[in-house]
Formats: sequence, C-alpha cells, structure tokens
Amino acid sequence: MTKTMLPFLVACVFAAFAAAIALAFAGAASPAAAAHIGFAAGIMPLIFGAMMHFVPVLTRGRPPQARVQVIPPAMLGAGLVAAAAFLLPGFFQIGIRIAVLAGLTFALAMAVWMVRCARAALGAPHPCLRWYLAAVGCLILALLAVLAMEFLPDHRPALRLFHLHLNTLGFIGLTALGTLTVLLPTAAGQPDPDAAGRLRRDLPLAVAGVLLTAAGAAWWPPLAYAGLVLLFLPVALLGTAWVVRFPRAMLRVHGAAPSLALALAGLLALLFLSALHAQRRLAGGDAVFGFLLAFLLPLVSGAASQLLPLWLKPGAQTDWHRAARETLGRFAVLRGLTFVAAGWLVAAGWPPGAWLALAGLAAFVAQALRIAARR
Repeated sequence: MTKTMLPFLVACVFAAFAAAIALAFAGAASPAAAAHIGFAAGIMPLIFGAMMHFVPVLTRGRPPQARVQVIPPAMLGAGLVAAAAFLLPGFFQIGIRIAVLAGLTFALAMAVWMVRCARAALGAPHPCLRWYLAAVGCLILALLAVLAMEFLPDHRPALRLFHLHLNTLGFIGLTALGTLTVLLPTAAGQPDPDAAGRLRRDLPLAVAGVLLTAAGAAWWPPLAYAGLVLLFLPVALLGTAWVVRFPRAMLRVHGAAPSLALALAGLLALLFLSALHAQRRLAGGDAVFGFLLAFLLPLVSGAASQLLPLWLKPGAQTDWHRAARETLGRFAVLRGLTFVAAGWLVAAGWPPGAWLALAGLAAFVAQALRIAARR
C-alpha cells in the first residue's frame, strides 16, 4: 500500500465530517445528504483502506497487490458521487445508480480478496477477519437494498431503513467492534489473551443482532428490539472485559485508549437511543447524525492517534512515532467527551450540540497538522 493513501483517507474523513456538520448547520444539506457526506465520502473509504492494512497482518500474508490497492480510492470516488447525488437534485437518480453499482463492484472485489488472503494464510487467520467479511457483506446487502428501491417503490421507505441500519450497525459497527477488540490492547500497551476467543464467540450474536435490527426497523419493530438486545450483548461484554483488564488505560487523560473506550460507550448509548427511534420518539435524521458524532468521531480520532504515525512513517518505530502518538493523544479524553456529548445532544433533538463536536474536531486536526509538519 502506498505511504500516502491511508493518511490521505484519514484527512478525507475529517474533511467530510466537517463539511457534513457545516452544511447541516447552514441548512444547505438535508440530514440524508449530510449523512452520506460523512459516511459514503468519509468513513467508508477509510474502512476499506484500514482493512487493506490489517488483513495481511491478520492472515500473516503479503501486502495487497497494486490492482487491489485501487479499491479504497475507488470507494472514495463512489462515495463522492453518492454525496453529490444528494446535493444536486437533478443528478440524483443517475448519481445514485453510478455510486451503487461502483460500490457493489468494489465491495465484492474486497470480499474476494479477503477470502483469498484467508485461504493463503499461514495457519488459521485471526478471527477479526471474519468480522471484516461480515461487515463487507452487510454493505453489499445495503447497496442491493438501494437497487431494490427502483423495482419495489411501495417498499421504498422500508428498504431505506434496511439500508440505513445495515450501513451503520452492520458495515461500520461490525468493522469497529472487530478492530476495537484488537486495537485498544495495543493502545493500552497490554495484551488481551481473551480477545480472539471473544471475537469467535460474539460474531454470531452481533451479525444476528444487526440483521434482526435492520429487518425489524424496516418491516416489524418488535424484531428490531430483539436484534438490539443481541447486538447489545457483545458490546457490553467487550466493555466489561475492558473495565476489568484496562481500567487505568481507559481513565487516562491522554492517549488513544480513552478515546477508543469513549467510542464504545457512545455506541452503547446509541443502541439505547435506537430503541427510542424504533418507537418514533426520536427523529431518524437526529439519530443518524448522533451516531456520526458520538461513535465515529471518537473512534476515528482514537484509532488515528494510534495508527496515523505508523501510516505516515512505516517501518521501525522511533522516538518520532512515540512523540507523534503523544501529540495526537493529548487531552484525548476531553476531546472524546465533547464528541460523545455532542452526539447525545443531537440525537436527543438539540442540533446546536454539534458545535461541541466541531471544537473537538478542530483540536484534533490541529494536532495532526503539527505531527505532519514535523515528519
């Protein structure tokens, strides 16, 4: 993988988040448009890039070939087309078709590459790989649901909800839970000998929870409650394991660990808010925007605090890497709390709460620019 791809995708994520928040505040974008800017043009390409970084590690295999490395930037292109379709009404129909077909093509290519890596692995692949495959499978189903809207117009509202939940809880949620399970111990500087076993045990619960929640939200709400309970269990079990094993690391003021822990706390709270959304007590747009702020921002900033120095300067770890992680992780707990608080406020129906997220985002961007300048 090229040295510049992952840092570039990280920059795209924060630019997309900032643009989504700014356009939503200015009234220049609907909640759906803002969500697609943040998700499709921001987090989706970064997830594919991060998977491409981690899969060779999980399979003890070779780095991706050049033709495979085009997938993350291609997904960025598809995401930008999707965002443009929501911002330009005259381009909507054709733009969505282009974005969905491109997204399906490259998501399938990613799944095929991961399966091939698993088959070529030296020994059994790390169980986190199955979480990544399940996440990409959810994205493929979500994109197929968009195609189905054209053929089943009467089911369009239901398919939209199915698409939404497969993207947020499925593609993003499963990727995040798998990555957090292995990344927080690294950030804490302590091993977690139970991580692999937990990933094996919890994946069926998490996948069943996502599918039931998505189907229930779309067609039969009681099913969604059962799905949320199933999905809540692996999240709560992971959080409990962290509290027992890494309490000091999670309670630090600085470092990646507190930010990653707050991302999990944000997800737990948002699963509860999802139940209120299913009961129509919360507006859907508010809940989605809250998900972006309370979960994705602390997750991405925490992961970037740990991984961005490695992506900027691959190879042997030096004093520069240590200093860069210290800079990125400075006051991470305060930054993470602003993201989580902003997400809860927005999800509860108070949009000005997003200003907190913008303040935290600006602080992290300033820290990232400092380490980039010192490289």
